[in-house]
Order: sequence, then structure tokens, then C-alpha cells
Amino acid sequence: MFESYEIKNGDTLDSISNRYNISKDYLIDINNLYYYDDFKVGRELIVPKINDVYFDVYKIEKGDTLYEIAKKYNVNPNLLAALNGINKDDYIYPNQEIMVPKSTYSYYISAEGDTLDMVTNIFGTTSKNFLEQNKTIYLLPEQLFVIKKKYE
Repeated sequence: MFESYEIKNGDTLDSISNRYNISKDYLIDINNLYYYDDFKVGRELIVPKINDVYFDVYKIEKGDTLYEIAKKYNVNPNLLAALNGINKDDYIYPNQEIMVPKSTYSYYISAEGDTLDMVTNIFGTTSKNFLEQNKTIYLLPEQLFVIKKKYE
């Protein structure tokens, strides 16, 4: 997941990249920074949340495919692609970083026409539990919902 970061006096692409443990190229890509003028004090940047409870970051290695990464982490390739804003057939590049869902949670991306009852049934949980774990619910297409898995 991502959050907003406001560029402060003295910040550089390198210092922000290091703070969020991402490559400078990735920071440039996710913020569409094409010119040095785009990087100025006060501008809001998109950065990964630090210590994200729901995701780990995976650095693409030469020869990796999205399908192989999904298989390695026991994740649906369509979900992995959707979480990272790419198509499952897109080429992925060495050193590119993607979010990989942690195995202790179940994930669902909403579709057109979903209702609260439908989504809670997908997770096999109560509306109360679902609402406690997902604070902002719009039920618009492509909203991510997360539920902590129960282990018996």
C-alpha cells in the first residue's frame, strides 16, 4: 500500500528512496517525475507505507515472471497483478519492486455489483468482523478488502 509524502527542504530523490527502501527509479516511475522541476519542496509524492502489515516488497530478479512469483508466494496471479497496477501478461523488469500479499491475510478486490453480504460471504466472516477490519468501504469496483486469516 502507499501513502503520501511531502517533499521537504533538503530532500533528494536518493534520501527519500533510502528512507522508504525503494530504488530511485521506482520512486520516479510511481510519481511520473519526468523533469527535475517536478521535484520541488511542497510537492506530494506517492511512497510505500513503511512496515506495511498486509504486504511484503519483492524485488524482481532476472528471469522472474509474475506467474512464478505468484506460485512461489501461493497467491493468485490476477490478484498479484491487480495489487501492483499491472496486467498479468505485462513484462516485469529486474530490480523492479512489487507488493506481495502476506500469507496471514485473505484479500479480495471488489467488482461491479458487489454487496456487503456478497463480500462477507467470500471471506466467510460476519459483517461486524468485516467492518472492524476494513474501515473505509465504498463497494466500488477495484477496492481492496483484507481480512486476517483464522488459524485453528
